[in-house]
Formats: sequence, C-alpha cells, structure tokens
Amino acid sequence: MNVDVITPTNPFLGPETGKMPAHQAVYEKLRVMILFGDLAPGQPVTIQGLTDQLNVGMTPVREALRRLIAEGALTHQGNRRVSVPILTSDCADELGFMRKTLEPELARRATLRLTPVALDAITACDDALNRAIAQGDIGGYLTHNYRFHAMIYDAADAPIMAATVDRLWLRFGPSLRVVCGRFGTDSLPDKHQDLLAALRARDVDAAALAMAEDVAQGVEQICSALQDS
Repeated sequence: MNVDVITPTNPFLGPETGKMPAHQAVYEKLRVMILFGDLAPGQPVTIQGLTDQLNVGMTPVREALRRLIAEGALTHQGNRRVSVPILTSDCADELGFMRKTLEPELARRATLRLTPVALDAITACDDALNRAIAQGDIGGYLTHNYRFHAMIYDAADAPIMAATVDRLWLRFGPSLRVVCGRFGTDSLPDKHQDLLAALRARDVDAAALAMAEDVAQGVEQICSALQDS
C-alpha cells in the first residue's frame, strides 16, 4: 500500500523525509506502517529486519522504536523483536471512551475555523473514500478515512488534543485493518455525510454529534470483531 508520510502537526500534507534527521524519518515511516496495518497485531518483527526493509542504519531504527514503544504503538518482546500490541476488548473500550470524548470536541472547534478551501479538500477526501469503499479497496479506505478525520482535527487548532487523538489512532489502526480484511468494505459505517453537512452549515452541535456517532460506530465494529475472534 502506498501512503504519504503523515504527522500529527500536519496530518494531510506530510513532510519530505529526506530533509529530516534519520531517526525522525524512520519514525514517520514506521508510524504509517503501524497506522495502516502493514505491521499486523501480534506479529513480531526484528530490528534487523526493519533495518533491512527501510534501508537505514540500526541506530535510527532503535531510536524510532523507543519512541513508538513509549507511545504504546509497539511492545518490546526481547531478543531485539517488537510487535504491534493485540487490541483487547477492555483496551478497545478505554480507547473508545477517549476518542468519543476528544474527537467530537475537535469537530466542534474545526466547524468554526474551516476555510472554504479546507472544506472542499475534506469533501474531496470523502469522495475518494467512497470510491475506495465501492471498489473494495481496503488500503484506500484506511488512508482516506484517516485523512478525512486528520484534516478536520488539524483545522481545530488544538494541537494537544489532536496529537493525543493521533496516538489513539495508532492503537486502533492495525485492528481496523484486520476487521476490514475479514469483512471487506461493503458494511463499513459512514456518518461522514452528516458531518460534512454540519460543517457546511457551521452547526457546531450537529458536527460534534455526527463525529461522536461516527467514532462510536467504528469502535463498536472493532469491539464486535474482537468478541467474535
């Protein structure tokens, strides 16, 4: 799956990794791999394997892994191995509570700050998301769904909350990829049209409600899949 590097400070337009310190560039690449499920939950990978895959030195990989482990996106397994944590039902409930608390507030703030250009870009992103769903394109769905949300949160101008939510997505992303791989894209929930309508109307309460419902649907989908596994 081809994706652009995305960061919490500007989730839609990623930086050029060639202009970054090596450890930061490796960190950005690894977090994208985690976010979109290229590293499967529970599957161990070695530091040497990541070094070879990313064609970088051992030191920047170790530094990037330390950051991701500290953020809870990876766990250390010993013997120079790491893995993406397997999401449990209890953990999903906790993360879901945090998302349902923070993301509606970000939507509320973004509603009053979005420019017409930004709103057009978000709408175009949702159009691409709908095409991915229609085509059964799991990678495209995951990428555009994240971008849709990230563009709204970036517009909220609340960097502390946005960065916190971005870390929560790192915990949800790999499991969402598993769910999509198991059930496909046909039954994926979509509250984005309600949210876009609220954004266009500058209706902060409707935007917050639509975001809360969208997040709740996604969390319930993952929790249901975890209970069935």
